[in-house]
Amino acid sequence: MSLIVDLNADLGEGAGHDDELLALVTSANIACGFHAGDAETMRRSIEAARDRKVAVGAHPSLFDRENFGRKEFPVKPNEVFDAVVYQLGIFQAIADAAQVQPNHVKPHGALYNMAVRDHELANAIGRAIANVDKKLILFAPENSALAWAGETNGLQIAHEVFADRNYLNDGSLVSRMRADALLYDPEEAAARVVRMLRESKVRSVDGVDVDVRAETVCLHGDTPGAVDFARVLRSRLESEGVIIRAPKFSK
Repeated sequence: MSLIVDLNADLGEGAGHDDELLALVTSANIACGFHAGDAETMRRSIEAARDRKVAVGAHPSLFDRENFGRKEFPVKPNEVFDAVVYQLGIFQAIADAAQVQPNHVKPHGALYNMAVRDHELANAIGRAIANVDKKLILFAPENSALAWAGETNGLQIAHEVFADRNYLNDGSLVSRMRADALLYDPEEAAARVVRMLRESKVRSVDGVDVDVRAETVCLHGDTPGAVDFARVLRSRLESEGVIIRAPKFSK
């Protein structure tokens, strides 16, 4: 059986190497202004992805530019609903002007991590996406509150794993507050992603095998050495015969 996977990266965040990453990934998650970016960067990123034939998606966040959207703080479900609808609306309008059909949504940073655990916040995201466009695919980890919310609201899910982040025993990501949050060795990361695809397993920082489902693999655009990291990963996947392509709406 052929293995198929998407490679996604967070772009439009000012990291400075978006063009190089667009040559290596198949999906671009584009910042919508709440943690990074603005109307101009959204337009430029969407157009660049279009020209590279890379699928585009919105990357909505909590409104927290000071902390790059990575600080968790108390927020109500209706506030999350409004924030996601607002960002998706702007993103959709700019994409329409560029004659691009958005393909997916991937929440950013703290919003993503909170929604993975919190069913009410996750459901607010799912409802927001469904209200804007039910054909948008939601990127979410398997067996998470976020995946549940997407399915509950009639959305198609692309189950996500992370190439450059370490895992805990429960399948959640190691907090960025810890020194072992990130995986820096691209060869080690590539081998781990291959195992995720072939065995649906990832080894936690405590040495425990955790069940995962890898349909899209995240590469953080702001991680040091992100381009080399992506290049090594893509090369390894291609050498293993993995087909790399963006997910398509099929419901």
